[in-house]
Amino acid sequence: MSSDRTVPAESTTTASTTTARLRSRFSVPRGLTAGTLAVIGLTWGLYAIQPGASILSAEIQTGLFLGLLLLTICSRRAKVLVARTWQRYVLNPLMRLLLSIGLNPLGLAILETRGRVTGRTRRVPVGNGRKGDSFWIIAEHGTRAGYVNNIAHDPHVRVRLRIGLRYRWVPGIATICPDDDPLARQRKIIAWHPLRALNAIYVRVFGADLLTVHVQLNLAEAANPGTPRASHLPAPVTAQRSA
Repeated sequence: MSSDRTVPAESTTTASTTTARLRSRFSVPRGLTAGTLAVIGLTWGLYAIQPGASILSAEIQTGLFLGLLLLTICSRRAKVLVARTWQRYVLNPLMRLLLSIGLNPLGLAILETRGRVTGRTRRVPVGNGRKGDSFWIIAEHGTRAGYVNNIAHDPHVRVRLRIGLRYRWVPGIATICPDDDPLARQRKIIAWHPLRALNAIYVRVFGADLLTVHVQLNLAEAANPGTPRASHLPAPVTAQRSA
């Protein structure tokens, strides 16, 4: 005789939930593998064309990039903590210093927001994603990024860009775009620009949860600094802008 055993629905649901949690926890973000391979290839490419370059340096960099990949798979929260510490105390101060004296070797821009807690001005280097009067940012840490939270609290921002032959502060209204595909947006931002492509690679390598942010620039006000700032303009915080 054959016996028909029925698995309880609660057990099936519990097992499915556990599996889904494990998959979401131990998963590779889209674009991270490609970015890691690209930056490793760039590292060894520079080693190959530089006479007298140290192979130890290339091996150490490769190990660091692979370590970041493994850390992202195991714990995105830990990855964000490591990346933010490096950026906050080493990378960002250096980039702000270079940009303040007119040097911009990586083609970056400076985003200025208002601190949601302190109300103080906060400035952070970001990739230059300007397209006409639109400025696109791919936040590598998603909603964990401090400036993203500042924008959610106050969407009025400024971006320091080269306008003509001079750098100017351009005001704008920022919008968080959770429904926008950040990888597709990156490809549109790059547009065969080598410095933007390099920035996109590092955003993927150091990022964990990519998120698109759009800034509608007020170029007219930047051209006429004496014009009063239109801070009364309404701006949605979580709306998608079609490309």
